[in-house]
Amino acid sequence: MRRGAAEPRPRSNVSSSLERTARRARPARHHDRGGRRHPATGSRRAAPSGSQGDLPAGHGDQRGRCGPARGASVRGVTRELGVDEYVKGVLAGDRTVLARAITLVESRKPEHKEQAQAVLQQLLPHAGGSRRVGITGIPGVGKSTFIDTLGTNLTSAGHQVAVLAVDPSSTRTGGSILGDKTRMERLAVDANAFIRPSPSSGTLGGVTRTTRETIVVVEAAGFDVVLVETVGVGQSETVVAGMVDFFLVLMIPGAGDELQGIKKGLLELADLVAINKADGDNLKRASRAAGEYRHAIELMTPRDAVWTPPVLTCSALDNVGLDEIWAQVETHESELSQRGLLEQRRREQEVGWMWQMVEDQLLTALRDRPEVAALLPDMEESVRQGRMTPALAAERILGAFGVG
Repeated sequence: MRRGAAEPRPRSNVSSSLERTARRARPARHHDRGGRRHPATGSRRAAPSGSQGDLPAGHGDQRGRCGPARGASVRGVTRELGVDEYVKGVLAGDRTVLARAITLVESRKPEHKEQAQAVLQQLLPHAGGSRRVGITGIPGVGKSTFIDTLGTNLTSAGHQVAVLAVDPSSTRTGGSILGDKTRMERLAVDANAFIRPSPSSGTLGGVTRTTRETIVVVEAAGFDVVLVETVGVGQSETVVAGMVDFFLVLMIPGAGDELQGIKKGLLELADLVAINKADGDNLKRASRAAGEYRHAIELMTPRDAVWTPPVLTCSALDNVGLDEIWAQVETHESELSQRGLLEQRRREQEVGWMWQMVEDQLLTALRDRPEVAALLPDMEESVRQGRMTPALAAERILGAFGVG
């Protein structure tokens, strides 16, 4: 039955593996990737306080309708926090401190960057215990409804869910994500969920830095599922795929060639393809689309040699098929973990993150150099007018920077 504006969402028949996880989990304990002890600490971590609700995405710590979490002594206080206060607050699951810690990480002020790195360094041993799942799809595919339903299913099964919304175009266009967050109706008021956008200042490098570091913070706060949402246009999906364990691509059944206009690279990144809105008159078209995607994936090189991305159909609106999708997430983790491939993927992602940070900081230093800043307008205009080759302009810019 489709839910109306005032009708409750149908309850999911959560997969048996998810149910087993829920039965094993104690309400106030962190799952730590299905019960594994984190290699850096050798211990499990407490989950965020269940009495504390999530923060609406984009509203920082302005929520106030839930009681304070354990240790929330700074609620309502605008004074600057010290490194130890940030660390203790995050580890205690204090949502106000968590929101402020993320804001600190996102800040571009030099004095904040140093403090943020000190906080992250202390939180890092407590991070790494979540399932990191990237979710992408073209506008209109139903990502918000899908995440709302999946996230609510997971919190009902005892998980703590953080949703990080990534949209590098949002600073220019308003983007769909910052609006779609209001459509996660149930998750937005779920005490075991936390929704936060990841501003990027319009750059993919910004997406990488702020989102990766936010993942560290929410994991240290005890969230055992991190869902990273991206709009599925441009190159943001490539960036997100490089920071998660499992990359889920949402599609919808169409009237024509299902693969027309779909980038091959997007399917190559996928660990699973889900055809959403498989309900009503769309059921047959969804089944046909799934067959076409399966055939396309068979012709591609899989992301992991031991995993062939499954193609499933679902209806996020009716809460059908989402438990099977999550079961695939768990199976994927098990398959890769047994072979050491999941840990290897994360280590490679960390190295890639390091080099991305080097590139970002070098570019920032270059643009901030007065000699370069004075030269850039002329170089850009010369290239734009065809008076100078891009290679020669780049050489002169680097020369002004002291390179070459």
